[in-house]
Amino acid sequence: MTATPQPGGAPVGIGLVRPDLLGTYGDGGNAIVLADRLVRRGIPAEVVPLTSGAEIPRSVAVLVLGGGEDAAQRALLRDDVLVRGVCAAAERDVPVLAVCAALQILGRWFDDGEGGRTRGVGLVDVETDRLERRAVGETIVEPSTGTGLDLAGTLLTGFENHGGRTERAAGCAPLGTVRVGVGNGDGTDGVVAGRVVGTYLHGPVLARNPRLADCLLEWAVGELSPLEMPLVDELHEERLAAARTEREHQPVSAAGSRRRGRGASTG
Repeated sequence: MTATPQPGGAPVGIGLVRPDLLGTYGDGGNAIVLADRLVRRGIPAEVVPLTSGAEIPRSVAVLVLGGGEDAAQRALLRDDVLVRGVCAAAERDVPVLAVCAALQILGRWFDDGEGGRTRGVGLVDVETDRLERRAVGETIVEPSTGTGLDLAGTLLTGFENHGGRTERAAGCAPLGTVRVGVGNGDGTDGVVAGRVVGTYLHGPVLARNPRLADCLLEWAVGELSPLEMPLVDELHEERLAAARTEREHQPVSAAGSRRRGRGASTG
């Protein structure tokens, strides 16, 4: 069934979580992209900024969390309103996009930037410690199958800038396989757990990858009509071409299990 405007014209809410803390790499643009792609289809939508202290309303249809620094990660975990709200939304099957530092926060453990590890939210079964060398550069990811995201036949493009090495638990699916770049540090990028999607891709990732944006929206509002935006398609192909010119920025091999005493990393 094709998505239709909300009853009474109520806009679809795209929750932008703590943009005052998670806005280092322009990931707030992901929320703008989601709202815009609905509006262009005649479906009223709006970005709902959820700044520090704000509760996450049940009316929000999608949650977007972006990248940030070590101090921001620690501050967010002290935000009980946020932690409870994100977990409650995920339990209601609200799609959640978590980029870079946010992916680490939603995991079980991550490096605190001061030589220790910090317990995360535990929403996804991942742990993060530090890469030997920071990952910076254009990235290409081939999406995994069987995640519930209809991304067959496309490649994801993004820009990564992080020091985190993230390990998934057995049975925890990655967003995809890294073809250029580093991602999680084991040849994969991100995680998909129910309707929680984590990735190291900036760009913003949804501006670069409209198919991924529409997958998240269809989880929230149902089937969408096609949307022709040639300039967006051109951007996608341009960024794929740029990534293929990378030389030193390449995937690293899996180095065996690290799920033991220490965790974590910076976004």
